[in-house]
Amino acid sequence: MALWKEPGSTPSPTGSGTPASATPTTTVTELHKSAEHGAADAARRSGSPRAAAVESVIAAELTIEGKITGSGDVRIAGRFKGDVQVDGNFRIDAGARLEGQVRAGVVVVGGELQGNIEAAKQVDVLSTGVIVGDVKAASITVAAGSRMRGHVEFGWEDKLGAVEFKGTPRSV
Repeated sequence: MALWKEPGSTPSPTGSGTPASATPTTTVTELHKSAEHGAADAARRSGSPRAAAVESVIAAELTIEGKITGSGDVRIAGRFKGDVQVDGNFRIDAGARLEGQVRAGVVVVGGELQGNIEAAKQVDVLSTGVIVGDVKAASITVAAGSRMRGHVEFGWEDKLGAVEFKGTPRSV
């Protein structure tokens, strides 16, 4: 079933009413199933323990104030004011802004962060990234062109692989 009729198309010779120049249509349900299948395949290929990676996004057009907690990956493309604590990856896109504390497994900063970061594994500051606050992580990568004002601690892990924060070991 076609969702629309293409302008200038002619009926097919079979008389079925389907335009001869029509392209196959895909329903929204089929697209959703295809996207789920693609995400699951990507997760399997990468060796991820999660069957299908789930990413929550705050779009570029949004400004939100509150608190984000939970599991899964979170990406901010807009503006957010509040703390973020996730068991997963957290990303601030270029042009995005966050005012608050961040606690996540892996943190990627491409936008602006006004607050502290506590990451279990890795912090990546991209060339467009700006951090005003302290960073504590197992490791950190800083690209040329990025900016930061604050205190950085990295590489200090206890025997269990947990990052040590303020003298008290905690797993993240």
